[in-house]
Amino acid sequence: MSQFESVLIYDGECPYCSVAAAALERVDDIGAISWYDGAAQSFLEAQFDATPFAMVLADAGAETVYAGRAAAEELARRAGMPELVGSLVRDNYETIARVVGLASGRGRDPDDVHEQYPLTDAGCESFRSLAASAVDRNIRDGSASPV
Repeated sequence: MSQFESVLIYDGECPYCSVAAAALERVDDIGAISWYDGAAQSFLEAQFDATPFAMVLADAGAETVYAGRAAAEELARRAGMPELVGSLVRDNYETIARVVGLASGRGRDPDDVHEQYPLTDAGCESFRSLAASAVDRNIRDGSASPV
């Protein structure tokens, strides 16, 4: 059983987040998990002492957690997208997420967490379960497979 070194936590019910997470199809070493999954909730609580509603990219190897627009920008960078795309994603993350949230009826704005954070000891301990619960890449068409 393989385990991811990086895991993207995203709103599986948000079309924008799901499309952004589809960049995973270009990256081999990042797993994906819905924000609503119990392992994701446990990791967020361990890392932040809360469960911020945001796209989060946890990288155990780099001991870094990217949140919000920082996660979207880092994901675009790792997917090999042009720097301009990463800048657009970063600069427009909140606006796009709000508009898509309204259009999809989500009824909730992302929380205001948009930085890189050091992976805490508690987050590190919880990461193993997060990575074990993550799925492999192709999330858009339902063919994601548990690791």
